[in-house]
Amino acid sequence: MLTLHHLEYSQSFRILWLLEALDAPYELKSYNRDPDSNLAPDDYKALSPLGTAPVITDGDVVLAESNAIIDYILDSHPESPLNPKPNNPDRARHLFWYHASPGSLMSIQSVAMVLGLLETRSPWPISALLKAVFGQVRKLFVNPRTDALYALMEKDLGEKPFFGGDTLTTADITLVYAMMAARTKGVFDGHPNILAWFDRIEAIPSFKAAQAKDDRPHIDFRF
Repeated sequence: MLTLHHLEYSQSFRILWLLEALDAPYELKSYNRDPDSNLAPDDYKALSPLGTAPVITDGDVVLAESNAIIDYILDSHPESPLNPKPNNPDRARHLFWYHASPGSLMSIQSVAMVLGLLETRSPWPISALLKAVFGQVRKLFVNPRTDALYALMEKDLGEKPFFGGDTLTTADITLVYAMMAARTKGVFDGHPNILAWFDRIEAIPSFKAAQAKDDRPHIDFRF
């Protein structure tokens, strides 16, 4: 049976939601982060040398990376509406947002997170020159790309209720973690269509079931 190795406060929430949405059989094995380093514990890293989440095991298969895991699981559910078929009019929209999560949104968030860590947790003083460089990176790269992406989200969610179109798809599932991380920072204030999307997904029974099994009061954006 497939086992989801679930690291607390991690991206593996997406796979937990997917499995609940598919009503698929699975085992859930939860791991706590090391209290000092905030990293995955040794027994988790024995499965995933990078110590990143999520990870699944299925017989002899050990697989990491969220979208790879999603594709692998959907291979066993070929008729699932979570993956629109080539003749579906929402197919291209679904594919765009499915790949925009790791390709655009999380990449930009990662750059912003690294800049913030360098500024707030560096063991060395940050010079005025470095601060100016960080500011330019935000001004020329992070902020314009983030603003453009959020504007496109707002537009698309004003046309259809989900990122994948008229119904929930894995585009919504793979975006949820990064979207919730962004919401905690208040960046979606003034984006009513995005906020309405949160209301819709949080009312879905499979999302509620995943949250209950995750047993965490909130999603905290961590690597």
